[in-house]
Amino acid sequence: MSALPVSRDALWQRVLWLDRACVVRAQQSRWSRLLTWPLVGISRLGDGLVWAVVMVLLPWLDHGAGASRSIHLLVLGGINLMLYLCLKRRIARPRPFASCEGIQAKTRALDKFSFPSGHTLHAVSFTIVLSHHYPVLSALLWLFCLLVALSRVVLGLHYPTDVIFAAAMAALTAELTLLIW
Repeated sequence: MSALPVSRDALWQRVLWLDRACVVRAQQSRWSRLLTWPLVGISRLGDGLVWAVVMVLLPWLDHGAGASRSIHLLVLGGINLMLYLCLKRRIARPRPFASCEGIQAKTRALDKFSFPSGHTLHAVSFTIVLSHHYPVLSALLWLFCLLVALSRVVLGLHYPTDVIFAAAMAALTAELTLLIW
């Protein structure tokens, strides 16, 4: 018995359909209504405030290596920002709330394009680096990271594939900088 051939276009259309369906389902969930405001808060913290505070405080909290680790995060953030802006402009995928009926933005978007999720990109990459250097903080960092990524979908700002791709890209850039640093 041979498998039916599936064109790349048909496969891509299926992925897009699943993406939309996931966002709609996440927004219609009874849990999302209860969690909207806490997720808005998490998402706003993921705008960069938490990471900026960490970078400023590290030299004072870890006298031995904090300054170097702060610079590492700053360089990693710059690399990720360049990749993010390049992809965002080139792909120009509209956000779910702007292109799908039944999806609402539950908070403001920082720009008009969806792919990839910058919040997730920075959250995952910084979490990997900080967890490497400060394993005792791993559980807290990964919880925050997961909530940032989840918030982006539930709040109607990103599709799951935006978040998944950003997480994969973040893992790659973080691991590469850990090898080099």
